[in-house]
Amino acid sequence: MSETTFILRFTCVDQPGIVSTVTSALASRGANIVEANQFCDRKTNQFFLRVAVRVPENIDKAALELAMSPAVDRFKMRLKVEDFSRQPKIIIMVSRFDHALLHLLYQIKVGWLDAEVVAIVSNHADSQGVADHEGIPFHHWPITKQNKLEQEAKLSELIESTNAELVVLARYMQVLTDEMSSKFFGMIINIHHSFLPSFKGAKPYHQAHDRGVKLIGATAHYVTPDLDEGPIIEQETERVNHGMTAEDFVATGRDIESRVLARAVKYHLEGRVMLNDNSTVVFTS
Repeated sequence: MSETTFILRFTCVDQPGIVSTVTSALASRGANIVEANQFCDRKTNQFFLRVAVRVPENIDKAALELAMSPAVDRFKMRLKVEDFSRQPKIIIMVSRFDHALLHLLYQIKVGWLDAEVVAIVSNHADSQGVADHEGIPFHHWPITKQNKLEQEAKLSELIESTNAELVVLARYMQVLTDEMSSKFFGMIINIHHSFLPSFKGAKPYHQAHDRGVKLIGATAHYVTPDLDEGPIIEQETERVNHGMTAEDFVATGRDIESRVLARAVKYHLEGRVMLNDNSTVVFTS
């Protein structure tokens, strides 16, 4: 008998009996737990649980939600159930620097990332050739002060018409409006070319170089109306030294950015990221 894999994510106030109640309910539907992760935030007393299960093909999302309803009601849980067998659709947005875009496309090509890129959107035409080569629809939407809202309306329509589950800002050098950021909160990931929260702005590597830092890095986070202050998903740093130029910093940073963004996208698509106020719980394994 073939099976389907589902990811279930639960959040509620920490209290006794949560795990046993959930696992018993899953067992009653013939679900086999293949991975389980849990965490309790002692500051907020919030409990986070991620469970990956394989179920017989006759058990669908609705059946699992119904099986979980007594536990959801008892513990006042927030529950999200996702079919892990389907391929999620994503939109990638880019400006002129395409290293993060190319890395994402490569990781999808080799199967490390399981996703379908339904569109590449840019405010410049530089990545048209990449999109054409990959057979991905390309949308060139230049941004000005006069047309910003109009172009974001197009983006909103594109997300809805393609059923995209995630928008990835792969060095898209435009700030989304508060309205756009709020409407799709938890659905837009940005790569910031700095180890936040330090050195914000247009040239963080140059700021870091001027300050003589010994570590540079990159930060992948969810987009919010607060610029570069959304919940952080993934970060990485690399050691640098006084003999390196600002251009050396930039080159090192490009590699870090590509890796960090790809990991953040992978964690999101695999349902490993759970929002916890302005931070995240990330079950990396």
